[in-house]
Amino acid sequence: MEESLIARRSTYETNPEYENAILAAVELKNESPQWSLEESLSELEYLATTAGAKVAGSLSQKTDRYTQVYMGKGKLDELKGMMQSTHSSTAIFDDELTPTQQRNLENELNCKVIDRTALILDVFANSAITHEGKLQVELAQHQYLLPRLVGQWSHLERLGGGIGTRGPGETQLETDRRLIRKRIQKLSSELDKVKSRRNIYLNKRKTSGIPMVSMVGYTNAGKSTLFNRLSSSDVIAQDKLFSTLDTTTRKITLPSTGELLISDTVGFIQKLSPFVVSAFNATLQELDHADYLFHVVDITHPKAPHQIQVVQQTLQSLNLGRIPSLLVFNKSDQIKDRTQIEILAENISREHNTKHIFVSALTGQNIDNLLSQTENELCNL
Repeated sequence: MEESLIARRSTYETNPEYENAILAAVELKNESPQWSLEESLSELEYLATTAGAKVAGSLSQKTDRYTQVYMGKGKLDELKGMMQSTHSSTAIFDDELTPTQQRNLENELNCKVIDRTALILDVFANSAITHEGKLQVELAQHQYLLPRLVGQWSHLERLGGGIGTRGPGETQLETDRRLIRKRIQKLSSELDKVKSRRNIYLNKRKTSGIPMVSMVGYTNAGKSTLFNRLSSSDVIAQDKLFSTLDTTTRKITLPSTGELLISDTVGFIQKLSPFVVSAFNATLQELDHADYLFHVVDITHPKAPHQIQVVQQTLQSLNLGRIPSLLVFNKSDQIKDRTQIEILAENISREHNTKHIFVSALTGQNIDNLLSQTENELCNL
């Protein structure tokens, strides 16, 4: 009976009410991160807003080491004060907390504690549309919850639903480790079947001789807008993080040599836990069969070089670094200092040993040249 409740419950119910939240981040003094505390907190705020939070404030700390409550005692007291003065019910942290840190923070703050990984999974839960996408989100959520089961249910009973509890934690307070592991096994088995069916389909598609291009990039770089421009499709393209979670493929016509299959895939983001990437292996399977990659970049973003680095590192971790790619610098219609951006683009291309092109998915600028260049590159593979 209990197992059937796990199987039947919806991982994707959402709470429409906004939750006041305070954001918190810590940076270790002996590290040299590519993202400053302010930049990382800005992205965390974007994630939180996407999940439905109303950010009431933020704080940060540079320290020598993480503590059992993530930050120093003085900073924790400051956080408590901010929570009380802003009437916030949720504290969101910019790193993945250990189970001990999370429990200690919940006891100290007496509020809902969400870390970056739980927040990303919550955004994923809102974006999942297909059965496959929902299976992958639920698997990742259960894998996240499993090491946090000790004392977790009593905390969740007190904290209620909403951001960070969409999914397994919301209606499974009575679930124990055995049932969670059993559910993980079942989800993994279902996804193995999905991957097997997709692999057969992808192999058949490979024998058709039609080349395949997959789009990758940092979340919100404009991949879906570019996909729609190239394929005359209407895939959801919104100015928010992870609006695309499921892979979509369309056939388009090249200028001279015939047809091309193009796929839009989920975006990447910094501090994405390896188990989350692994859970989406079925979706990312499409990339493994690609002949060529469009690495779409929001060239107007101040962190564009570091976003490229995050995507490249993720591709390497998936053993996809072997696939030739083209850096597609999107949103060129918004460029103000053309000379400076072109110098930046040349340096990036040189660093990553790949060619680049400027386009605007929104206006269609240089799309014809993108197709012509792709055609030439495919002919030379």
